Amino acid sequence: MQELPRLPFDRDAVNPATAIAPMYHKLRGEHPVARVGTPAGDEGWLITRYKEIKELFNDPRIGRSHPDPDSAARLANAAVISGPLGVPSEEVANRARMRRLFAPSFSARRVEKLRVEVQEIVDDLFDKMAAGPQPGDFHEALSFPLPVLVICQLLGVPGEDREEFRTYSNGATNLYNRVESQAAWDRLTNYMYKLIEVKRANPGQDVFSDLLEAQERENLTDDEIAGLGAALLFAGHETTVTRLDIGTLLLLTHPEQRELLRRDPSLVKNAVEEILRAAAPSTQDVLPRYAHEDIEVGGVTIPAGDLVLLPFTAANRDPEMFDDPDTFDITRDISQHLAFGHGPRFCIGASLARVELQAVFSTVFERFPELRLAGSPNDLEFRDDTLTGGLAALPVVW
Repeated sequence: MQELPRLPFDRDAVNPATAIAPMYHKLRGEHPVARVGTPAGDEGWLITRYKEIKELFNDPRIGRSHPDPDSAARLANAAVISGPLGVPSEEVANRARMRRLFAPSFSARRVEKLRVEVQEIVDDLFDKMAAGPQPGDFHEALSFPLPVLVICQLLGVPGEDREEFRTYSNGATNLYNRVESQAAWDRLTNYMYKLIEVKRANPGQDVFSDLLEAQERENLTDDEIAGLGAALLFAGHETTVTRLDIGTLLLLTHPEQRELLRRDPSLVKNAVEEILRAAAPSTQDVLPRYAHEDIEVGGVTIPAGDLVLLPFTAANRDPEMFDDPDTFDITRDISQHLAFGHGPRFCIGASLARVELQAVFSTVFERFPELRLAGSPNDLEFRDDTLTGGLAALPVVW
């Protein structure tokens, strides 16, 4: 019997830092709905064409839940984004409830009010980077602290605790060690229980206080609030960190695109969208879902209960949707990328991530016009033992 392709796929040998895994292109061309192995040792269906991925984002026949979670296939052994969550009969109602709870906190209007504060944080971090030694680590100076400080401010979490969150987040996304991953996630959740008591005694203008204010009206338990807080803290910074690193790397390794942005700062919004489309921080940047009934996808019937894997990076590099998709071009029309999902599965924090990315990429080359990599992009170390991937460090000089 032929061995299945297994995630995580090998990186591109020529451009490991900026290209997606070649296996995605191979499967899209030969088996766009393919049975693959996962890091957890299970099997699932990997979808690699934009058309089917977008359709499945909208399909009510798939979801995060599974009728028998203990027997469900898993993407990985990480404590987050790896296995089933919730009960099928309650999933749609719970998703609507969560969006209702968070819509005011993550509305475009409320996030837009944060733009000035985000810019102040960016300027302060760049001041500290400029005063530091060279080579510097862009990851440590900017990419990691910015999203953590912003999401902490939005949630009402003390920013000085960000080193704890780094430990918890990194541990919770470990692909292979389920015990360590779950322990890290439990520590993050336990921190949230303590914060509930603090906010209950001293409420403020933040998401945690909003949740506590809505607790009785929405019949929320402390367990739910702690879990939601942990999930928001994780989701609100981990993926933005990787896009800041990879976006900077893409601009540094494509000097003609960097020059376009320098000459025309109005391109920053489009540049951010192209970064979101082109970024490939992980060789398995996939969203795990389960078929709630038999589904025909691309001529293949996926049985009810099977794991369905939706890779953002493969969708965003599909030549049927994007001309010359492996070319980084900040002037292209990229309004249809799926970096934030689509439809009912569109990321509620998208507007916040965009504000952060726009603040950084509208400022970085003004502050550091001679910014460049301190070494070869092929020497960069990726965190391929975690779900979210990204760079361990981004050494730069200026």
